[in-house]
Amino acid sequence: MSTRVHPELHRDIARFGGDDITKCMNCGNCTAVCSLAGDGAVFPRKTIRYMQLGLKDKLLASPEPWLCYYCGECSDTCPRDANPAETMMAMRRWLTAEYDHSGRGRRLYTSEKAVVTTILKAAFIPLALLLALHAVTGFQRIVTDRVELNTFAPVMWVWAVVLLHFAFLGYHLMMNALHMIQHIMKPEDPEAKVPWAAYLLELKSLAIHFITQKRWRECGEEHDGQWLTHLLLVSGYVIMLVLVVGMLGWFQTDNIYPVYHPQRWLGYYATLVLIYASAAMLIGRFRKRTQVHRFSRPTDWLFPSFILVGAITGILVHAFRYAGWPWPTYGMYLIHVMAMVAMLDSEVGIGKWAHMIYRPLAIYLMNVKKRTQNQAVPEAGALPTN
Repeated sequence: MSTRVHPELHRDIARFGGDDITKCMNCGNCTAVCSLAGDGAVFPRKTIRYMQLGLKDKLLASPEPWLCYYCGECSDTCPRDANPAETMMAMRRWLTAEYDHSGRGRRLYTSEKAVVTTILKAAFIPLALLLALHAVTGFQRIVTDRVELNTFAPVMWVWAVVLLHFAFLGYHLMMNALHMIQHIMKPEDPEAKVPWAAYLLELKSLAIHFITQKRWRECGEEHDGQWLTHLLLVSGYVIMLVLVVGMLGWFQTDNIYPVYHPQRWLGYYATLVLIYASAAMLIGRFRKRTQVHRFSRPTDWLFPSFILVGAITGILVHAFRYAGWPWPTYGMYLIHVMAMVAMLDSEVGIGKWAHMIYRPLAIYLMNVKKRTQNQAVPEAGALPTN
């Protein structure tokens, strides 16, 4: 089978941050020091070589860039200062853009103007909808002598918009993930097929790695703090996602609940861990004391910044509502919703948000391949009986 060479591949990926690739002499030191490389996944050396040789199809079919958790040890010990860790990060940005056939991901990764435009357009949507809602009634629905948030922003209308938005973004992400699967699972032998049982039997590993991202801990004890911060961030984010998408009618309410009510302590927990985790990430990027924070693209700042703004504005809405201040509550609620819609439209399917999906998916696909290669699955159509 012939392999098509793309001579401009390394220059294309350089637009996503891989600027030092010409320094790499492919000595293999990066792979030798990486605690995650091995067991059939040889990186960063192999993937960097694909990029140097212009083997685009090989790189698209490689899950290895997603198996790197950017501990930075390879860059710390690189004899040519080629910074393989950031090159792997650039590959992940490039792959994310390649999975997105709409071209939106590439625009957001390579154009700061596109990022700003996307954020402003997305933030304008809830503002326009709310203005349209109240313009119909001549703004008579707004209650100003007390807080009635669900009169200012009717919860069922908001929930309907949230669900439609969630479905649209979910479809977009699902298609991107499908493109990733097609690239990685495309067999070199057209006659070779992966039994569907292999996919079913490895679903447990997909769930475990999505929830815990536990491979991060294999980078060494010195990175346990980063892993814990990430775990807290994901737990808070998932809780808020469930509350807003699945239970908004219960979560956005004008009722004053006691402090021990689940609606309050779930919200408090999610808010606190989101503020802590996002602030820690932003402080790390400001200080640049570790390898993982030495290089930052604009999109690397977006996710923690949006999370911090969303958590702070969300808790302020709660505080103003309980204090009985109508206009501060309504104004802060509008800012909160605008920020969250802008975050979702600029982050879902790209950025750090995408890593939470693509990393466990890459591990899952690797496990499916291993199970198939080891012939540890039954005949297609049969499942274990025990």
